[in-house]
Amino acid sequence: MSRVYRLVISCPDQVGIVATVAQYIADKGATIVEANHHTDPVNSWFFMRHEILASSLKEDLADFEAGFAKIAEQFEMEWYLSDSEKPKKIALFASKESHCLADLLHRWHENELPGEVVCVIANHDDLRSMVEWHGVPFHHVPVTPENKPQAFADTESLVEQYGADVIVLARYMQILPPQMCADYAGKVINIHHSFLPSFVGARPYHQANERGVKLIGATCHYVTEVLDAGPIIEQDVIRVNHAHTIDDMKRLGRDVEKTVLARGLRYHLEDRVLIHGNKTVVFAV
Repeated sequence: MSRVYRLVISCPDQVGIVATVAQYIADKGATIVEANHHTDPVNSWFFMRHEILASSLKEDLADFEAGFAKIAEQFEMEWYLSDSEKPKKIALFASKESHCLADLLHRWHENELPGEVVCVIANHDDLRSMVEWHGVPFHHVPVTPENKPQAFADTESLVEQYGADVIVLARYMQILPPQMCADYAGKVINIHHSFLPSFVGARPYHQANERGVKLIGATCHYVTEVLDAGPIIEQDVIRVNHAHTIDDMKRLGRDVEKTVLARGLRYHLEDRVLIHGNKTVVFAV
């Protein structure tokens, strides 16, 4: 894949944004290889993501950014520019269940995830051998009712030590403290084994079975202080019927969980997710 710069923008909607940005890029002799736009007419807010072929840019990237900052100020933009050759560093959080963690490690091992897994932090030691087989540092940080403040302080220290850009809760089964949610707002991704907002919290398959649902699913979302209520990145469902037991639902649900989490993480790593309030715009391909 060719190296690209990803220009990501959100701002109040007004006439001329697309034309101005496109003209600026053209004036620099650069080529746009992917362009995405969306306008939220209710909130009058505009979203944009452009991929610019790095080899086509005729000036230094810092000069490009400095010039674009003037346009950003004109249109009151929230914006950033990322480089596909500087992959985001990923810290994976896990517990005892392996399906999501194993799937992400496999995809990373096969170069299917455009990021760098720098560590796995787990509150149980069960998955150490699997993680270390992939050559990834494994840290066991037990979390108990008695040691939670210190455990999460140690956990956050490890995240900082590895310089992680994104945290993925691969069935971590612990609620992060509010301050950690605030410190890493928009950078902590969770997989919930339910099609939110239905069946929040624990034991969703038991809840679904008792309700007699015909569809079960999974939700990949950003973590906030409010449990299972953060901006949703990706969701999917699978059909079930009266003959499926709770164990059947869990088995089918695990397949959905790992694919939804992998897709959601990929969208984040490729700068395809723009958060606005408690909603997202996802320029998926």
